[in-house]
Amino acid sequence: MGGDRLENKTSVSIASWSSVNARMDNRFATAFVIACVLSLISTIYMAASIGTDFWYEYRSPVLENSSDLNKSLWSDFASDEADEKTYSDALFRYNGTMGLWRRCISIPQNVYWNNQERTESFDVVTRCTSLTLTEQFMAKYVDPGNHNSGIDLLRTYLWRCQFLLPFVSLGLMCFGALIGLCACICRSLYPAIATGILHLLAGLCTLGSVSCYVAGIELLHQKLKLPENVSGEFGWSFCLACVSAPLQFMASALFIWAAHTNQKEYTLMKAYRVA
Repeated sequence: MGGDRLENKTSVSIASWSSVNARMDNRFATAFVIACVLSLISTIYMAASIGTDFWYEYRSPVLENSSDLNKSLWSDFASDEADEKTYSDALFRYNGTMGLWRRCISIPQNVYWNNQERTESFDVVTRCTSLTLTEQFMAKYVDPGNHNSGIDLLRTYLWRCQFLLPFVSLGLMCFGALIGLCACICRSLYPAIATGILHLLAGLCTLGSVSCYVAGIELLHQKLKLPENVSGEFGWSFCLACVSAPLQFMASALFIWAAHTNQKEYTLMKAYRVA
């Protein structure tokens, strides 16, 4: 009788631990899936942010676009030799937008194709120029456009960081996704710790890129004042990067929590069974 009771208690205990273990597995799996969804969304947002041209937008009066005085800026803007002051003036006056790799202006369509023809139409066309690696690493000067004023190291390195860090962030998330895939194939949550750490680093890179961009824009506007009736604001590409950072942090927290807690509970359950 005593042996039967002990056997029944052991069976009940094992059954209860199996039930608890199943609930734990479901909880960890749910956290893992949510983290994967957050990671995917943040990756899409970050890729869209890098590939679009609306990190910063300027708003200028429509009449400014048809002024004869400023027609020369349109051709200077697209020139490979355009300095920071030249293209910034064009961005200020012609509803310019800036991305990490391109800058665009909106100009009257008729005037663009024929500079000798005066137009009264306000139909505009957007023209963009891509930035080469040489231009991305080009030094910024204390007095924009004046190469004799000395190099402004702060603005120079802020500019370089603002376009390098998003790519580092995207690369870290992709590498973390590969590790997460390996975790799924191996049916183990342990590699998720590495995925969580990579997402944490990616979030820090994204946050650093956003901060560098904001600081760079503010310093530029201190050097080059916006013309009257011209305003500027951060665009939706910038907002995507801002949203991507907290999503990366949340995904990181879920990955690390699921892996760490699962390992802890498994250790406790194993110790109980041995006892």
